[in-house]
Order: sequence, then structure tokens, then C-alpha cells
Amino acid sequence: MCKGLAALPHTCLERAKEIKTKLGTLLQKPESAIDLIIPYPDKPEKPPKASKPSAEEAVQWRDSLERLLQNSYGLSVFQSFLKSEFSEENIEFWMACEDYKKAKSPSKMTTKAKKIYEEFIQTEAPREVNIDHFTKAVTMKNLVEPSSTSFDLAQKKIFALMEKDSLPRFVRSEFYQELIK
Repeated sequence: MCKGLAALPHTCLERAKEIKTKLGTLLQKPESAIDLIIPYPDKPEKPPKASKPSAEEAVQWRDSLERLLQNSYGLSVFQSFLKSEFSEENIEFWMACEDYKKAKSPSKMTTKAKKIYEEFIQTEAPREVNIDHFTKAVTMKNLVEPSSTSFDLAQKKIFALMEKDSLPRFVRSEFYQELIK
């Protein structure tokens, strides 16, 4: 029976220290006020002028959140709807994850990962998303060495939550009803 860390093999202790150091670097507190600047503005950058979809196209969104989010006009209307309900953190997180996946350099990936973690994942984050403990733990583990898939599990959970909860409310809303007239 192992008693404390001293009983662990030397290599396990070294690996644990390495993980602790990497997490500490990633999760360190900001040193100045400039570090507190939020990378995802409250007012999103205006997407290129998207044309209003036909009523037939908008009707298809009723059954497919994925199709809705792939349409820039649909995404914008859905985002406005969520803001009107003060529940935009889920779509903001989903969009931040999509943006994160586009990062090519490891340094950009690390910077974006830290900002997403601090903004949406960590306990008491300014726009904390509702994910279970297991998903949060897996995401934190993935951030030790950030990759394009680091947030995949959390993003899938949030997508499922929006699909199950937000999409049905959106479909009943005036935002959507105006599109299908």
C-alpha cells in the first residue's frame, strides 16, 4: 500500500511536477490590468453582410443547430436571441472554440487556450459555461499541452446543451418567427 507521494516511483513524481508546472504557467494570475482584457468583445465584430435567408431555409434550422450555426445570418440572429435572454455565454464559448481551432502556431494556441479557460471554464469565470466536473477535468488535462482538440469535449457538451435547451426556445421566439413568415 502506497503512503503519500514518497512511495510513488521517481518518474511519476517527475511527471507530476512537470504537469503541475505547465498548469501553473497556463493558469497563473494576471500580473497587470492589461492581462485582464477580454479577447472576445461583448459586441462581436460584424460579420460580412449576410443576406437574409429564405423562409424555407430558416425552417430547416428548426431541426438542426449545426445548420443554423453554419449560416452567418442564422448565427447572428441566434446570438442576438441568446443575448436577449442573458444566456449568450454558450454561443460565445462555442465561437471562441471555433476560432481557437484555426490557430496554427503553438504560442497562439497557448494564448487563446488560456483566455478561453479564464473566460469560460475556470470556476467563477466571468462567463462560465455549465459543464460537468468530468468535462472540466478532461479539458484542464488537455490544456497541459494545447492542441486543436483541447476544447472538443467541452464544446460538444455546450453544443448539445444549446441544441436541447436554447434551440427550442429560439424556434418559439419572435426572432425566429419573423424569419419564417
